[in-house]
Formats: sequence, structure tokens, C-alpha cells
Amino acid sequence: MSRILIADDHRSTAEAIGLALDALGHRSHVVHDGEAAVKAASDQFYDLALLDVRMPKVDGIQALEAIKEESPETAVLVMSAHGTIELAVEAMRQGAVDFVTKPVTLDEIEVKVANALRQRLVWMENTYLREQDGGGRGFDSMVGAGEAMRVVYERIQAVAQSNATVLILGETGTGKELVARAIHENSRRGAKPFVRVNCAALADGVLESELFGHERGAFTNANRQRAGRFELADGGTLFLDEIGEVAIATQVKLLRVLQEKEFERVGGVSTIGVDVRIVAATNRDLAAMVDAGDFREDLYYRLNVVPVALPPLRDRRDDIPDLVAHFLLKYAAEMAKKIVAVHPDAMKRLVRHAWAGNVRELENTIERAVVLTQSDTITPDDLGLTERARRQQENGDDPVPIEGASLTDMVDSFEKRLLWTAYTRANRVKADAAKLLGIERTTFRYKFDRHGLADLDETAR
Repeated sequence: MSRILIADDHRSTAEAIGLALDALGHRSHVVHDGEAAVKAASDQFYDLALLDVRMPKVDGIQALEAIKEESPETAVLVMSAHGTIELAVEAMRQGAVDFVTKPVTLDEIEVKVANALRQRLVWMENTYLREQDGGGRGFDSMVGAGEAMRVVYERIQAVAQSNATVLILGETGTGKELVARAIHENSRRGAKPFVRVNCAALADGVLESELFGHERGAFTNANRQRAGRFELADGGTLFLDEIGEVAIATQVKLLRVLQEKEFERVGGVSTIGVDVRIVAATNRDLAAMVDAGDFREDLYYRLNVVPVALPPLRDRRDDIPDLVAHFLLKYAAEMAKKIVAVHPDAMKRLVRHAWAGNVRELENTIERAVVLTQSDTITPDDLGLTERARRQQENGDDPVPIEGASLTDMVDSFEKRLLWTAYTRANRVKADAAKLLGIERTTFRYKFDRHGLADLDETAR
């Protein structure tokens, strides 16, 4: 759920509100003066702050101003037993989303908090759509900061600037095309074409024509000359997905292109030279296929210059909350649905699930849940996981502590990616990046440092 800061010098009131919000699945932190509230907000990001107006050291309005200066994305509710129209106007002018007059019931607090979080959700959707409209380069479309993915990012960074052929290995649905695009976009060929061919989707004869093109009259219905994918990718990158499905005869022709950088169209006699980087991917064991005689050994070694092994989702469960957040924001925005959270029990099932289909299966599950849910929270019933899978999950242990899988943590990870995207698009000028995001320069700097992006910046240079 969400991180909520409660600041009220009336201790029993603050504690009661905290307990009520914790019971709803939120994580509250209680302080008893304005100075402590400002410090807490500078030390830790909060989705929402509930501030009493009359507090020692620093009053609620001053605390509100300081918190909004430090973290404009934090929603703030102001409470007061001495409410006046003037005070409410001042609070709203300083950025509060609502003003609550004491005494207040816990039911009223719950409603006010839910409304404030929905307003924050609008901001989340806007930032997501802004990132999507911008296209994204490099690692922007890749989600996950766990150790297994860090190894992948380091390998991409190391190989991107070379022209070496790359072989991406991984199960179906692990994101092999995203890795191929990241390699291309981080390379000197990034401004040139990225052309994808799904070798498994085309029959042998059709695949050959798709790769190398054909001359008019080369076969039935070849009514005109057609350039192949190698020609279209000239100067850029050709991504050969499912390379293990290519027939031996076509493998011979692929080997020639890799060795000689030239080929002939189907039915043609003219030799065509190309400058293309090859990135291939497969979910099959090519070495075993070589031993069985189903894949050419010389082609295997030509392709396997730099291997990149993608871990299955079951081996990177610490990334599941981030992935859930990414897909939740994506499909909630597409369907114009206000979904605030993932219920802890639902997240537990997501983290425990075997995910035979990996990230692709997880994305489909979240899309289905967004379609089916009738509330602002994804519940276990919305996930549509099989009864067998549920029993397996319920009999297992938590691979990741569920308290580390709140929507806030997911959004926090998304925010980090958004900041880095803006920074790289602004040519690493923080002031310009802040303008792209529509936030203050000081806010951008604070968040940039809080997420540890300064260290990433040094590594990426």
C-alpha cells in the first residue's frame, strides 16, 4: 500500500490514526511536532502526509510548505481543531489536497486518505504516459533492479559499443527483444534501423526471402523486386529472434553473411554488401542442437561471440513488485481505471507463483486483473491464477518479504527510471531534466541523489 506520515502533537489522536491506516494495509510513521515531520519527509519519501496545524517548533502550514518544497509529489492533508476559511485557503494555496476540521472520525480519515491517494494516482499515470510518449532509449523499457538483472545490465553496457555479435539466451517471455533493443540503442548504431525477424514464425522458404529479399520472378507471386531484412537493417542492427528454429540450408546462408558481409537476393546474381550487426536470441540449447546435428557448429560459434543469459522470473523474484507496478500503471492508464494498490495477499501470490511464462505471463496476469477488478485494489481473486498454482503458493514460503512489496515501493522504482530517462534525454543536464518532468531543479537533485543515480551516472559515462 502506501507510506503515510502523521504529525500531530495530540499523541492519542496520532496513534489512533496510525493504527487505523496500518489496519488498511498502509505503513504509517507518527511524529509529534512539525520539525520532526519535516525531517522525516527529508529522510524518507512518503505518498501522503497528515499534518496538524498547531504543533510545537514548526506549525503545520510551515511543515506543509517545507515538505512540498522537498517532495512535490507527496500529497498533504491538513487537520485543525481551529478551522477557518482563511486557514483552509492558506493550506490549499501551499499545496494541500484537502483540509480536515477536528474532531474527525476514523471513517472520515479513511475516506480523505483514499481520495488523496487517488489524486496521487493521477500524477503517477501522467508520468507514465509522459515516459511512453517520449519513446525511451537504452535501459528505460527494462524493469528490475535485483542482482540478477544488474549482471545483465553490466553485460549490455560492456558489449553495446562494440560490433560483436551477441547471442541472447533465455526462456520464453524473459524479455530477449528488450535486451536486443537496449544493446542497439546504447550502441553507435542507435540512430540507425533496428530490424526484427521472428525466425520461428516463417516457413523456411519464406524466411529466406524475408532475410535476403528476392528478385522479380524468383518464385510464384514474386511480382516485384523486394529488399530483405538485411538490406533494411544496413548500418543498424538485425535481431534474429528464435534463431534455433532456422533450417540447416538457411543456416549456411546466414553463416556467409556473418563471415563475408554480403549475400544475393533469392533468384538474383548480384552480390550485395551490408554493414549489419547481428543480435540473435533463442530459448533452446544450441550447444545440444549442435551435438545432435540440428544446428551448424560454425554458425553457433559465429553467433555466440558474446552470450547474454537472461534469468527466468522465478530466479529474480525481488523484481516482481517493480514489474507489477510497471504493468499496473500501464494498463490502468490505458483503461482509464483508478487502481490505487495491490492487496498484500495478491502480491504474496504474485511473488510465489512459478511463472512458467515469465514476464510475459506476469504482464498478461496484471492486464487481466486490471480488466476484472471492480475496486481500486487488485485482490487475489482478480489475478485468475489456477487453483493448483494457488495451492502450491500457499504451501510455500515467501521468497521475498511481503512488506517490501507495497505499491509505494513499486512506484518508487518507477520514479527512479523516470528520473534517469529525463536525465539522459536532457543530455545529462539536471536543470533541463527537471523542466522535462515539470518539477523544481532542487527537487530533481534531491530525488536524483536519493535514488543513487549519481553513482549510476558515473558508471554509465
